[in-house]
Amino acid sequence: MAHSKTFVEEMKEILLAHKTKIEGELSKFAVKKGDNEFESTFPDYGSKEDENAEEVATYETNLQLEATLEKELRDITSALSKMESGGYGVCKYCKKDIPEARLRARPTSGSCVSCKKTLTQEL
Repeated sequence: MAHSKTFVEEMKEILLAHKTKIEGELSKFAVKKGDNEFESTFPDYGSKEDENAEEVATYETNLQLEATLEKELRDITSALSKMESGGYGVCKYCKKDIPEARLRARPTSGSCVSCKKTLTQEL
């Protein structure tokens, strides 16, 4: 039993809004280099020693944030792609429908809770 077209459209709107928000956050400290790829820019606060230290600390923080946000973008892109191909909301492991409640909580989810628990216990 596949998810209703209305539900998938609702999730698509949520995903597109989240994608726009993430790209906006990334654009505050990074330059877009391609699909879901950004490059953090090095801040310039001045040439004093404490300013240089703050630049390095900010840059390191931004690199970590960039990696996290880029992963979210890849997950969103993957979910949107599955919507186009008709595979959205189907667990990639057991091939059963992922419950709507899980998808509402995590619209990019590619697995059901049962398979995810099994997978994380194996690691």
